[in-house]
Amino acid sequence: MENIIRKFGLQINHEKTKYMTVERKNSLQENKTEHLKIKNYQFERVENFKYLGVIHNEDNNNQRDLQERIKNANKTYFMLQTFSKNKNVPKKLKLSLKNTTDRQTKC
Repeated sequence: MENIIRKFGLQINHEKTKYMTVERKNSLQENKTEHLKIKNYQFERVENFKYLGVIHNEDNNNQRDLQERIKNANKTYFMLQTFSKNKNVPKKLKLSLKNTTDRQTKC
């Protein structure tokens, strides 16, 4: 492993590198080891992680990711409500912000 990594000019950061296994829904979870040891490196096992804004977890369930997205959408919505009711903010700025958030939520 180290030879292949060095061949491409990369290094393993053993402090930041963690691992996760994805299992089937009904699989037995007997072999849940906390650390994976490969030669001189020891990697910590995690149950979930965020990658490119998406939360991945061991049982391949996206419920937590959906809850996180809904929570963030609600925060944004209520923040914009107080912003749009403010009389000191120009109407042109309010419309520009509304159009921007509309495009982001449709993606």
